[in-house]
Amino acid sequence: MPAISSSAPGKMILCGEHAVVYYQPAIAIPVLSRATTTIIFAHPLDSTGKVFIHSEEANLHECLTDLPTEHPVRQTIELVQTHFRLDHLPACEIRIHSNLPISAGLGSSASLSISILRALSEFLGQPLSLEQINQLAYEAEKIHHGNPSGVDNTVIAYGRPVYFIRGKQPEFVRVKTKLSFLLAHTGIAASTSKAVAEVREHFKAEPQKYSRLFSEIGVLTNQNREFLASGEIHPLGKNLTHNHKLLQEMGVSSTELDQLVSVALGAGAYGAKLSGGGQGGNMLALIPAELSAELTQTLLSAGAKSVIALDLPASGEEQ
Repeated sequence: MPAISSSAPGKMILCGEHAVVYYQPAIAIPVLSRATTTIIFAHPLDSTGKVFIHSEEANLHECLTDLPTEHPVRQTIELVQTHFRLDHLPACEIRIHSNLPISAGLGSSASLSISILRALSEFLGQPLSLEQINQLAYEAEKIHHGNPSGVDNTVIAYGRPVYFIRGKQPEFVRVKTKLSFLLAHTGIAASTSKAVAEVREHFKAEPQKYSRLFSEIGVLTNQNREFLASGEIHPLGKNLTHNHKLLQEMGVSSTELDQLVSVALGAGAYGAKLSGGGQGGNMLALIPAELSAELTQTLLSAGAKSVIALDLPASGEEQ
C-alpha cells in the first residue's frame, strides 16, 4: 500500500503580542513552512506489530512504546488512539520532518501535532474533520503547554488568519489582497514566558503607562483587521511600525530587532516590527513582493541569521 503523508503550516503573530495577555486583541497568520508526517505501512510479513518513529531533525529513531510517556509525539499519538478507542496502532513506520525552528514563536509544536493527527486518521481510514483536528490539537497543546490560548492550533488547523481576544472564541480574518512578508531571525533564542513575566512586573510598577500601551496596541490591532479586509497595505504597514514602537516602549525589543526593523524600512518595506515575545527572536516586515529577494539579502547582510519569505493569500485562496 502507498505511504500516507500529511503536513501542517506554522503560525506567527502579526500584531497584538503582549497586549493580548491583558485582554486586548491580537491577529495571528499561517506560515507556509511546514511539519510533515509520513506513515508507511508495515510489510505484510512483518509480525512484530511495532510502530517505529523516525525524525532526523530530532535525532529520533525509536519504537513508540520505548519513548518516554511524556514525549510530545507519543502523547499526540495516544490522543488519536483514545479518540478512536484503540489499544494499539497497526504496525507501521512514522516519519516526521519539520522545517519550522523550535522556540521561535512559529507554532512548531501545534504544527507537528496536527500533521500527526491528519496522517494517522487517514492511515486508520477515518479522516478527521478540520474541527475534530482542531479540538484534538488543542488537547495536545494543553498537554504540552498547560494553558494555551487555542490560537496556534486554530490558525494551523484551518490555515487561515485568526483574530482573538483572551477568553473568547477566535474569529477568522478576511484578507482582500495577497500580502508578502519577510520573517528575519535575530539568531537570539528568546523565552516568551520570561518576556511576559518581565512585562507583568513592569505593569505592576507602572500600571498607567502599561495600560496605555496595551490599549494603544489594541486599537492598532482592530484597525489592522479592517485594513486586511479592505486591502489597504500602506496603512497596515504604518500600523505595524507603530506597533513596534509601542513594544520598544514596553521594553521587549532589542538592539538586534530594532536594527532589522530600521534596515527593512530603509530598504522599502511598508512596515516592520518584532513578532512574538521579543527580546530576540523574529522581526516581521510587510514588503512589496517584487523586493523580496533584494530585501532578503539586505537583511542577511545586516545580521539576520535567517530570512523566510512568507505570503498571506487572499481569503478563499488559502492552501
